[in-house]
Amino acid sequence: MTDYQTPGEFVRATMAAKGWTQTDLAFALGTTTAAVNQILSNKRGISANMARALGTALDCAPEAFARVQAEWDVRNAEPPADDVAARSRVLTKYPLREMIKRGWIDLEHGKGSVEEQVCRFFNVDSIEAVPSIRHSAKKTDYDVDMPPSQLAWLFRVRQIASEMPVVPFSKVGLERAVEAMREKRADETDVRYVPRLLNEAGVRFVVVESLPGSKIDGVCFWLDDSSPVIGMSLRFDRIDNFWFVLMHECAHVLHGHGRDAAIVDSELDMLTSVNEEEAIANREAAAFCVPPDKLQSFFLRKKPFFAEIEVMAFAKRVGAHPGLVVAQLQRMLNRYDLLRRHLVTIRDQLARAMMMDGWGDTIPVDK
Repeated sequence: MTDYQTPGEFVRATMAAKGWTQTDLAFALGTTTAAVNQILSNKRGISANMARALGTALDCAPEAFARVQAEWDVRNAEPPADDVAARSRVLTKYPLREMIKRGWIDLEHGKGSVEEQVCRFFNVDSIEAVPSIRHSAKKTDYDVDMPPSQLAWLFRVRQIASEMPVVPFSKVGLERAVEAMREKRADETDVRYVPRLLNEAGVRFVVVESLPGSKIDGVCFWLDDSSPVIGMSLRFDRIDNFWFVLMHECAHVLHGHGRDAAIVDSELDMLTSVNEEEAIANREAAAFCVPPDKLQSFFLRKKPFFAEIEVMAFAKRVGAHPGLVVAQLQRMLNRYDLLRRHLVTIRDQLARAMMMDGWGDTIPVDK
């Protein structure tokens, strides 16, 4: 920062060093004394062209005049609106633009400022506060920092689940629901029964489209001792991924996992059993999709060639959709091109039975 407080002071001092008067400088610049006086009194700013002219006339770097003028302009500029700082604080910590795009934060019609809305969304008193919900992840360290996109997704699931009316949770009811869903895993259209079966067991089932880059598949947590929540993102709209992730989270609920800290499962397709809770959920989810002993027998008998007609016949024998069998065979063979057409989509079927947050729709909640 220069020692001169105004551009006029700097020009006046540079003139004095040469022993010049205003008239002398005006003559050198080819302008009027009145014009020079306006610069000296800070009534006229020093443009880039004038900075170069002054530099030539006064044997000084033109950048010096431009810098003093810029510093003066900044000091005298209007202060930014209050929401600039607020939005900056939020953007530093959370994916605000995506939250606005998805309708989770409403700048036009929402109650309060953007900062107040975000605080309500995350259930905190201030932007600097740590989110009030604890979480664990599919890692050996249960206290790892959660990426902002996953954190926002998790809180959106909780926000929706908190307003869902369901009966008190029944473990026996969920076990019966799982058995009922087992009978419906052969037909992709039967996924429409899932929301009702879970609701009747007292499980809050929420589907929220994942935020870009979050790579989140599902979550299990409890609002209280009798209110488990299963959240899914349908990151992969395939029948095999749907049933595996759903049963993975159901297993967590049935074993009482996630009571103390939300269990967030990301990239389940690549998941290895890094702890006992995940190992249990993986085994039970895989067994639900295709009985492992029967799959292993079929695999050993038919490898390395799996004719489509034989795969479909096997799927029918075990009461599973062919896509569930194909997905397992793809992993076992490391051949993800095998019979891919059987990995059918299910999101449209599920949307007929429940409201889902995302894909152009926003579930209304009390904000």
